[in-house]
Order: sequence, then C-alpha cells, then structure tokens
Amino acid sequence: MIEKLQAIADKFSALEADMATPDVYNDTAALTKVSKELKELTPVVEAYRSYLAAKTAVEDAEALMADEEFRDMAKDEREAALTQMEEWENRCKVLLLPSDPNDSKNVIVEIRGGAGGEEAALFAHSLYRMYSMYAEAKRWKVELTNLNETELGGVKECEFVIEGDGAYSKLKFESGVHRVQRVPDTEASGRIHTSTVTVAVMPEAEDVDFEINPADLKIETQRSSGAGGQHVNKTESAIRITHMPTGVVVYCQDERSQLKNKDRAMKILRSRLLEAEIERQNSAIAAERRSQVGTGSRNERIRTYNFPQGRVTDHRIGLTLHKIEAVLNGDIDELIDALRAAAQAEQLAAEI
Repeated sequence: MIEKLQAIADKFSALEADMATPDVYNDTAALTKVSKELKELTPVVEAYRSYLAAKTAVEDAEALMADEEFRDMAKDEREAALTQMEEWENRCKVLLLPSDPNDSKNVIVEIRGGAGGEEAALFAHSLYRMYSMYAEAKRWKVELTNLNETELGGVKECEFVIEGDGAYSKLKFESGVHRVQRVPDTEASGRIHTSTVTVAVMPEAEDVDFEINPADLKIETQRSSGAGGQHVNKTESAIRITHMPTGVVVYCQDERSQLKNKDRAMKILRSRLLEAEIERQNSAIAAERRSQVGTGSRNERIRTYNFPQGRVTDHRIGLTLHKIEAVLNGDIDELIDALRAAAQAEQLAAEI
C-alpha cells in the first residue's frame, strides 16, 4: 500500500510541475485535464502526507524516549502519534478502494406508491419532498420530469432528475422499499397503518454509456395530463418511448417542448437500460455480497419511518434515528454517511 501511495504522491508532484509549464498553462484542454487529475488525487495525497507526518512524530517520540528525563512525556506523545498514524492509514485504505464510475453522475429518481393506497401515495409525496429539500441544501438542481398525483395531494408515481457533483455517490443507497407506519388522518380508531413506497435511483446515463438502436424504439406523442391550463389540453408535447427488445417504457410530459421531452425521455430510457445491466452484473456476485448496501436492490424493505415512535430505522445497517421530522425535511446526511461507511467497510473486507 505504501508503494502505491508513494507512486500517487510522485504523480501528484509531477502534475503540479506540469501546471507551470507553458505547454500546459497555455493549452485550455491540457490545463483542464491536469486540473481534474490533481483534484482527484488531492484527497489521497493529503491523507498520505498526514500519515507520513504521524509516522515521523512516532519516530521522534521513540528517539526522545531514550532520554530518561523526557521518557514519560515522549511515551504519551508516541501513543497519540500512533493513534493518528493508524487513523490516517485507515483513511488511505478507504481512498485507495476502487471507485464507482457512476459516482460523479447526476441521478434519476423514481418514486412509486406501493401497498397502502392513498396513504402510500401521501408518503410518496413526502419522500419526493425529502429528496428535493436534501438536494436544495446541497445546492443541486431538481428537475421534475413526470408526476402523477392523486386527488388528495399524494403521488402515485413521480420521476425527477437531480443534477449535482457526486449526486449518485450520495443517493445510490436510497433504492429500495421504504415503509411508513402511522395513523392516517382518516383513521377514527387511531389504528396504525403500514404502507410502502418504492424508490429507484439510477445514474443518468450518457450516450457513451449505453448505445440504443433507433430501430428498437417506438415513439409516440400524447397530450400532457394534469395541471397546466390550455396548453395541456391542446398540445401533444408529451412523449412516450418504448424500447421494444426489453419492453421498457418511458413517459415524459414536464417540458412544453416536444423536442425537450423527447431528449429527456431518451436520457431516462438510457439510464434505465444501464441500470438493468448494472443489476444483472450485481446479481452475478450476490452470493458474495450478503449485505444489500450499495446493490440497488428494489425487492426488499430497506427503511422504516415510524411516526408514533418518531424514529427512522435503516434495516441494512441497523441504524435508528429518533428525528423523523428532521429526516423528512431533508436532513438525511447521517443516514447516507453511515451507509457509505458500511459499503466501504464491506469493500475493505473483500480486499483482505
């Protein structure tokens, strides 16, 4: 590991030197490329340098321990430096883990009400609001592409794109069945109802990720449904695309322009097909990965939101938070960070 870290540090120094050369400094494309590489390597190099500094502190303290007058003080310093050295070593191990090539991408999120009728639809709306508020706090852009609402303000299904640096790396663990337990407003006896909502998170695919044969597509134009006034009633701007080999159907009605809806629908279709391929690859190694963290599996309950107890429990990692209102207002960093840490721990264990 140390040899690998040193090689990365040497490459980082070489790139820094390249930045100052006229060939790179005066070439926009080359400068952008070098800057991107430096940005990617910076966390690893900083952690490695901190590890080396702690290692030097350990060696200095051990040398000082030879002097009886300073032995006790040096021993304490050595213990503290050893602790820091171990922490930075573990940090380096995590940073050297293979990264998910999709982590830097935007995401497409699909939310659908499951078992529970109107109560499930109302909670689906709550989850849409939760992810929107989380994205807003991160200064990410949210673009709603399809929304099918109920008369009481619930959501039968909705689809939206979140654009932001590292959006997929943060939200990819949200795929799965979310369960809510609460007393509906219409429940006179105060009985707790259990409902489910399905969330799917996909990396937004680019043209180079998944090539689609135009001959495999059936493209239809339709009138948009829902709120929108005269435009909705008179203009066939909504687009429905069917990928005939797989039967995957995409519907997009958010934009007033038919061309924009078609472009967005194609991106969503490409992302769904890419996700299917990722899931196929994941299934091949499912036996070796008993934990569902990071697999994007949709067929099991991943989290419970219990309103009477004010708690949110993520069943994959056994984490319970007693702050349900804060979570539903977009404060989900603690959940996401714990899931990412669990995924990294699993990767580390697989590397050993």
